[in-house]
Amino acid sequence: MKKRIFTILCTIACLLGAGACANLDMPSDGRVTLNDIFSTYHRTRNYYNTCISSVPQVGFTYQDQTTPLASFCDEAQDASDGINGAVYDWYTGVTSSTYNPLTASYLDPWDHCFQAIRRCNTFLECMADPATATYNFNETEKNGWIAEVRVVRAFLYLQLIKRYGGVPLMDTPYEVDHDFIQDRRASFEEVADFILAECDAALATPESEGQAIGFRWSIDDTERGKIPRGFACAVKSQTALFAASPLWNTGNSKYTWEKAAAITKEALDQCLAHGYQLYNTSVAEDIAQNPYAWYFIQRSDPSRSSDRETIFETTSWRTNVWRNAGTPITEGMAKAGPCPSQELVDCYEMANGEMPVLGYSDANRLQPVINPASGYDPNHPYDNRDPRFYASIYYNDAPRSLTSGKVDKTIYPLAFTSAINNIAVTQNGDEITLETTGGDPWIHTTTLGNPLTSDAKRVVSFEYKSEQAIGDAEFFYCVAGGPQGGVESGANIPIPAASEWTRFEFDLTDGINRFGFGVNDSGGQPPEKHYFRFDVTGNAGYKITLRNFQVECFTPPAPPTPVETFVGGNCEISDRLTDVRYTRTGYYMRKFNNYRSNANVDADGLMKIFRLGELYLNFAEAAFQSAGPDGPVTAAGGNPMSAREAVNTVRTRAGMPSLPAGLSKEEFEKRYRNERRVELAFEEHRFFDVRRWKILNETDGFVTGMRITKNEDGEYTYTRIKLAARPTNADKYLLYPVKQTEVSKMNAFTGANWQNPGW
Repeated sequence: MKKRIFTILCTIACLLGAGACANLDMPSDGRVTLNDIFSTYHRTRNYYNTCISSVPQVGFTYQDQTTPLASFCDEAQDASDGINGAVYDWYTGVTSSTYNPLTASYLDPWDHCFQAIRRCNTFLECMADPATATYNFNETEKNGWIAEVRVVRAFLYLQLIKRYGGVPLMDTPYEVDHDFIQDRRASFEEVADFILAECDAALATPESEGQAIGFRWSIDDTERGKIPRGFACAVKSQTALFAASPLWNTGNSKYTWEKAAAITKEALDQCLAHGYQLYNTSVAEDIAQNPYAWYFIQRSDPSRSSDRETIFETTSWRTNVWRNAGTPITEGMAKAGPCPSQELVDCYEMANGEMPVLGYSDANRLQPVINPASGYDPNHPYDNRDPRFYASIYYNDAPRSLTSGKVDKTIYPLAFTSAINNIAVTQNGDEITLETTGGDPWIHTTTLGNPLTSDAKRVVSFEYKSEQAIGDAEFFYCVAGGPQGGVESGANIPIPAASEWTRFEFDLTDGINRFGFGVNDSGGQPPEKHYFRFDVTGNAGYKITLRNFQVECFTPPAPPTPVETFVGGNCEISDRLTDVRYTRTGYYMRKFNNYRSNANVDADGLMKIFRLGELYLNFAEAAFQSAGPDGPVTAAGGNPMSAREAVNTVRTRAGMPSLPAGLSKEEFEKRYRNERRVELAFEEHRFFDVRRWKILNETDGFVTGMRITKNEDGEYTYTRIKLAARPTNADKYLLYPVKQTEVSKMNAFTGANWQNPGW
């Protein structure tokens, strides 16, 4: 191999890493050879780190690095649509072969990926040459580095073909005397072949046994940014899905849906076999609405001690939704950013699993076709929706936060006494089982010990299990001498059946406020002698097990400030084009946003580059296209799975009912695409999905929103609105334009036109 010389300019600091610069022992003329780099462990490791760190960050990386890709598709209408910048240019059709708004901010994918590929090629060639890589490397670590760099190179090519289609395929470094006349633009299929082969070669690398080095399934939390084996599986899954999609499989491709199903199933099986699983850890209600919401707020742990879903996460770029896609009532908020479209909102099903909107009866999508089986109420459009809706969208009257302050409670723990009537009592540790044996069964508690504090709420609470529902329980606030009828809780309090420990609470505040403490106290007992009587039910034959029976006294916090998107509200919809702080559609983005985030606290999440949820959906698409919704698909060593089973696994985590059996392929495709749109919202998938499905002309010509006015009676009037048309739904927008400088250069070298259609 020729000994090439790298000129040490400012780029060498990036190439070798800041930590190595002090020990380069560079010649005085400022040059260092590849032999100098690969003859030492630390310089080689720094070069390796440069290669794997070339995985691009994802998040708010567009328009001055404050805007997400969602703003450039039908997921959202960006509030910057009326000011100069990438969003305005995209919406008005300024894109050309000399200027692409999507490549004018964080990085140009063509330049970045090819430069990174060149570094990967150099690393791989040097490591394979004993005359250059002269350091005595640990073979497991060396082979692990090689495998990771091959996977990164494959990932970089995937980013290129997603955007440009076929690109030049280079797997060795270009020499100084390289003959560009011989270069050609490989087809999408050829590049896909290369990507899959590289990932397979990397996965064939033996995994280290008991060593924290090499190409591994599990890495440590201190190794964030290192490439795990699951990354290679995810690259294969996405590559196969794209290759089989209508944009690239025009009828004669080797990448049939059957082949894609096999590849995506194997990738999913491998991840499942090595401990990956959908995140479904319960979360306190004052932290996040549900596990799905919490998953996108917290940072992943590479060791997968708690988060076993994330395969690879952006390493450092927080989404900063609070600032760049925030609500005007958020401290430090700069702009509303990507305002979710009404079309996206319509995609969130009702909690019963039915689609609320089946389509539109007009071309402007202002007249929805309501599904009568869904229970959707146009006058209360945000009630009873998919839990992912509440985790992803701020809508009118949505709470901006999940709590408005700490609640300090005074707790009065109570036990039961021997004062009973028609009840058999069994105690097992701290659990008490009550079984009614006749009419009017009741039992007394011990006394409170101290008077109830005069807080706003006095609640009797406990945890229970019961195989039968109790329909007419009562509570009496008592003093010595018996229950006081005027302070009773009221009859017919329901206690539902519960097979697992379930919290029950009943608010006694109203009765106590009306009748006071010790009213009708014929026994003359002081307040500290007061106790409760629990009337279980009016009949015999009921059984309930209790624990932690107590009274809680507290002042509840003021309700959280609502997000008011109605006209004149604190987060009102606005068509003032230069005012970027207010929504264009009547909605704000919530996904990734921790409600605690503001100018003083940045607790928003980071975008996932790959996660297991995507792999389930990738497989589901290939499987239903090849075997129908319920046809089982099996890969080597894995269990059979159908497309519907894969989708339902994702839906179950979200708390949604399963898709029914018996859907036709066409019906399933509609539900699947809707599921993918909802589950992966704002994660940089929809932009590419509508292109690979070749439905861009149907989706991206415009979006709609919801203009809400508040009536004098406090009710709302909902009016759908159409926003300005965009020209970005033309077929030429299926692919990025190749930069004209590259096109002109390669045309001069090869005589071939490398430009994409329409540009």
